[in-house]
Amino acid sequence: MPLHKGSHPSPPEPRLALNPFFGEANPVGGMTEAPPHHRLPDGPLPPMSAYQLVHDELMLDGNSRLNLATFVTTWMEPQAGVLMAECRDKNMIDKDEYPRTAELERRCVAMLADLWNAPDPATAVGCSTTGSSEACMLAGLALKRRWAQRNADRYPGSARPNLVMGVNVQVCWEKFCNFWEVEARLVPMEGDRFHLDAASAAALCDENTIGVVAVLGSTFDGSYEPVAEICAALDALQERTGLDIPVHVDGASGAMVAPFIDEDLVWDFRLPRVSSINTSGHKYGLVYPGVGWALWRSPAELPEELVFRVNYLGGDMPTFALNFSRPGAQVVAQYYTFLRLGREGYRAVQQTARDVARGLAERIEAMGDFRLLTHGDELPVFAFTTAPDVTAFNVFDVSRRMRERGWLVPAYTFPVHREDLSVLRVVCRNGFSADLADLFIRDLRLLLPELHRQSGPFTDDTAAATSFHH
Repeated sequence: MPLHKGSHPSPPEPRLALNPFFGEANPVGGMTEAPPHHRLPDGPLPPMSAYQLVHDELMLDGNSRLNLATFVTTWMEPQAGVLMAECRDKNMIDKDEYPRTAELERRCVAMLADLWNAPDPATAVGCSTTGSSEACMLAGLALKRRWAQRNADRYPGSARPNLVMGVNVQVCWEKFCNFWEVEARLVPMEGDRFHLDAASAAALCDENTIGVVAVLGSTFDGSYEPVAEICAALDALQERTGLDIPVHVDGASGAMVAPFIDEDLVWDFRLPRVSSINTSGHKYGLVYPGVGWALWRSPAELPEELVFRVNYLGGDMPTFALNFSRPGAQVVAQYYTFLRLGREGYRAVQQTARDVARGLAERIEAMGDFRLLTHGDELPVFAFTTAPDVTAFNVFDVSRRMRERGWLVPAYTFPVHREDLSVLRVVCRNGFSADLADLFIRDLRLLLPELHRQSGPFTDDTAAATSFHH
């Protein structure tokens, strides 16, 4: 009689939805069923399993350091990260509960008022926001409310307010006009003029104009709009007609570049017509997203009725932001960066970014296959298109092929009146070093022979344009 009747096959081991070496100590005791993606799972997961599932999916995102589309800061010092982690649970709105965080916000406003040459930095008013979009909304509201006060006999009856700006403004200004029922008067691009000019701005102003928006650093090509010339044209308009049109400077990027490396450029509160300025702390303010700043020349430029005084958690809290609850981490990080760098540190960082941008632009132009629109000598940003004799490929081909090597380079078509022009744009930020610029040029050069062998552009569909609204 046999001692054994033969082996029976064991049931198959359950298939694990997560690599067991990433999971619990028991390699067969992990998760056997992937959780649903579009409804809450029935039960909890071990923290390591939940982390790994999210972490693995996010690996398919682009590398932020190689993202040449975004203006947003992608690197900070570890110490800043520690401070942000320590403050992420503090609600900025609870100023009575977190008085030191509120004090750091107040100090940042005072530092910016001094940096932007407010007549009296001690009386300039301002606040932190979640970014420039919210800051622009607040500035636009103040412009509209001041205009409405001056025209109380006509508004809201027959008068319809309008706001004058270039067609190159960030999309948040179009949103402002839509949300708050203001006519957007957009100056189109013409020829080689890709932003607002003084004569066109003044020509569109009338008794219903709440203000003119001048952009210190267009996202389309990195160029500064001529703020002083616009103010001078509006001064002349006032002399002729009596119309007193204020200017808001959208300095999302340039307001943290020009004060340090374009010190002779007059664009800020030194111009009496500039009533308010915004910037993005999370762009060239060198802070992770999201923090922005809105400042007014003096309390007179910010109508008191827009400032809410809330009895909240036992304290009287003045606030004039659109958002309410948000973490204090980014404001603390902004103060850390101001303290850490000072004027000389910011000057060194921004000058290095500009040097990298100019050097990279020159090397791209020297290839002969591209034509520069801007050279990186204002914002550390430049735009370029293919040379007139290049027919085998277009900017969308270059963007697509560079993405295969990890580089995120936006390609897009300019707005109305220059829809014939499609460009690539490179944003040089802190952390985009000369070494990375060398690698970028190497990869671009490797691509060109392949692109030239094409019979024609892969696509002429402008819907293939990549996003650039940062």
